[in-house]
Amino acid sequence: MNIAMELQNVHKTIGQKEIIKGLNFSIRSGEVFGFLGPNGAGKTTTIRMMVGLMNITKGDIKINGSSIKDDFKEAIQHVGAIVENPEMYPFMSGWKNLKHYARMIPGITDNRIKEVITLVGLEKAIHEKVGRYSLGMRQRIGIAQALLHSPSILILDEPTNGLDPAGIREIRHYIRNLAKKENVSVIVSSHLLTEIELMCDRIGIIKNGELVTVEDVRDNQENDQHITVKLEVDDKMAAITLLKDQFDIEAKEVQSNVTFKIEKDQIPLIVKQLVQENIAVFEVALERSSLEDKFFELIGENTIA
Repeated sequence: MNIAMELQNVHKTIGQKEIIKGLNFSIRSGEVFGFLGPNGAGKTTTIRMMVGLMNITKGDIKINGSSIKDDFKEAIQHVGAIVENPEMYPFMSGWKNLKHYARMIPGITDNRIKEVITLVGLEKAIHEKVGRYSLGMRQRIGIAQALLHSPSILILDEPTNGLDPAGIREIRHYIRNLAKKENVSVIVSSHLLTEIELMCDRIGIIKNGELVTVEDVRDNQENDQHITVKLEVDDKMAAITLLKDQFDIEAKEVQSNVTFKIEKDQIPLIVKQLVQENIAVFEVALERSSLEDKFFELIGENTIA
């Protein structure tokens, strides 16, 4: 699999304080990569180094094989980014805004502008003034602007910030569409963990400037080790005792259910044993560990995110 971006032992020190402490991870071509962490973890600092807005103290970032430190011009031409909010001229139409930005980069044709407009679904509103756009439409015109020069990497810092549920769903659709149809690698920094879980292929979690983990979202969803089972039975204490004595499972009573964690393939055996012991089983409900559960497990429940 091709690597679009690689962080190699990246450090950032400001004054006497080390903000980023040796980040090592890579972004694959055509994937949506979620970059997560609590406030102050170093997400925005890392993104600013990725796009050259902040110098790297130690280490390097390679973009399509080019060093952002040693060959910035070559490396950065592969990157499109929205850091914080997309800024457009509100008194100009979407089309005129894109034309204005297109003049800054040689070789961008009207056909390319039309392509990105179609890609983000703004054909009907493109000749309206941007000042009349909804927040979701402004995010989409910002993505269109970032895509004008056909980058292989798109970096979006909080792309769904302030959007209503319909707007969030729209942006998620366009991001997934970009990765799939344009083979663009999309790096998304967000606080909306459920949205990241729906949007991303992999996630990286950062805490106190250090990388905690990089995981495949699908693996997290399919990992049977994280299944929580909730049983509705007629004798809860008898069920808890049976689970402990015969299966060495620590179960507890939670809101009138017996709850425990187990591998999925053990469930039929457990239910069979409960019935054989004359414990009536009315319902078996399964709950897989969510990304939110995983996040707080890794960074701590009391950390603001």
